Amino acid sequence: MSRAIEIPAADGTIDAHVFTPENAEGPLPAVVLLTDIGGLRPCYHEKAQRIADNGYAVLMPNVYYRDAVGTIVPADKSFRDPDVRPTLIEYATRLTPQAQVRDCAALLSGIDNEAEFANGKIGVVGYCMTGAFALRMAAEYPDRVAAAAGFHSAKLAEEGDEGSPVHLVKSIEARVYFGHADQDELLPPEQIAHMDEALAAAGVHFTTELYKGAAHGFTAKDAPSYDATADALHHKRLATLLEETLLEETLSR
Repeated sequence: MSRAIEIPAADGTIDAHVFTPENAEGPLPAVVLLTDIGGLRPCYHEKAQRIADNGYAVLMPNVYYRDAVGTIVPADKSFRDPDVRPTLIEYATRLTPQAQVRDCAALLSGIDNEAEFANGKIGVVGYCMTGAFALRMAAEYPDRVAAAAGFHSAKLAEEGDEGSPVHLVKSIEARVYFGHADQDELLPPEQIAHMDEALAAAGVHFTTELYKGAAHGFTAKDAPSYDATADALHHKRLATLLEETLLEETLSR
């Protein structure tokens, strides 16, 4: 159950999708789902609907709206194909920390203006490069974000990267969950340790879990690294995080 919407933003118009459970009644707690580097495509529509079916309204934006509308990767291609990936990497270079902050403001405004979304705090989840985006949203909007999660996140705490979200964690009020691949070349153990140390020092309520045997991209069904066991665990952990931070808050009002 989804519909397409457009959200005005500082840098253009964000094309996005809103997912709700079938026969949903009334506004539901909001969750923002940020795709991996491959952008909008069927496996992420499936992810968003699965989250929504647990009792949420899910907003999934096109993170590449500055360059293109809708699906970027052709249906007969993979986002890892050598004739596709350079375009995605080029688009991703424009997703600077400053651009992310502007986009987060637009997404929150979009949530406030759509009937499917309940008032109150939200959750945000990111994959691959957007695991860092989710953490940034929680840091920039601590009064709005109750839960932030990242799966097979990339480059969370690179040495020398002044734009890394590791420098922002002191302002986070949300609960944070990271599900890391233990064979992830884009997030080596030293970066995981650096992020964990920063979160602990900031007093953030967080959980880090290493998915044994999983490789980068383990939740993406259209990637060769897809791992059905790890993907199922990711859905279970995310469902628990959202239930304990969003649904229980809604019920307690």
